[in-house]
Amino acid sequence: MILNLTPHPIRLYSDDRPDGLDDLEPGLRTVLAPEGTAARLSMVPVDSLRTELRDGIPVETIEYGHAYGLPDPHDDISFIVSLPVALALVPHRSDLLVPYREVRNASGTVIGCRQLAQPV
Repeated sequence: MILNLTPHPIRLYSDDRPDGLDDLEPGLRTVLAPEGTAARLSMVPVDSLRTELRDGIPVETIEYGHAYGLPDPHDDISFIVSLPVALALVPHRSDLLVPYREVRNASGTVIGCRQLAQPV
């Protein structure tokens, strides 16, 4: 079983689905709805007194902390998460998947993917 722990539906398309179409239906194989709670990484400011300005934009130094909203591993269950969450937990978790081979619409926005991947 694959559960989607991102905040967005994951649309999986066939390999022959071309990029550049605004219609979501051609080549659509399945849609994995979000489970409701997204897995995320906590962000901890390293030193809030050291915020610097770069070209007039405030830049804060942060450290990415532990993942939250992620269930413990279960046999025969994989979880779709964001790439940052998956990369933060490699090699501790082998049950995390990410969208792979993105499908884009006419304006270049990602609308789905052709596969899922397991980061290692």
